[in-house]
Amino acid sequence: MSCPFNHSAEPNPAVLPLDWLLGTWQSDEPGEGSFPSIAPFRYTETLHFSHVGQPVVNFMFNAFHAESKKPLHRECGFIRLQPGTNRVAFIIAQNSGLVEIEEGELTGQQLTLHTTALARTSFAKQPHVQQISRHIQLKPDGRLEQTVSMALEGQPLTQHLHITYRRTD
Repeated sequence: MSCPFNHSAEPNPAVLPLDWLLGTWQSDEPGEGSFPSIAPFRYTETLHFSHVGQPVVNFMFNAFHAESKKPLHRECGFIRLQPGTNRVAFIIAQNSGLVEIEEGELTGQQLTLHTTALARTSFAKQPHVQQISRHIQLKPDGRLEQTVSMALEGQPLTQHLHITYRRTD
């Protein structure tokens, strides 16, 4: 399933500060994943950011194991900007059964976000995620960089993922 960029709809003025994200991005080399409770791993990922003329950006993130190519993590949702401010919110559903809201700030071509709300299925795998922080920035060379940190029950906020992407469309 993909979220194609809608070339026929004019972007809503509310999403223009995020227009640098729009399109499809592919990891340019495998990203690095680690956490104290799991073995380090490498992954590839495709990001799709699109709009349909509404005051939100739609997104879908699809990660794959770098060696086996098996599907890993999936996230989809919406990005909203608070009108007249640099406040931003990611509303995210994950294939693990976790739903979250991350809020933070847009500074130029950089997003810094932290969990403000989490919900999960009643049978979600333990230990449960307690907090996520995410930093996304457009680098001067045109690559997009994402760093994700997380905290689990009994484990403080720790860097979990780091990856860079190149725009493919």
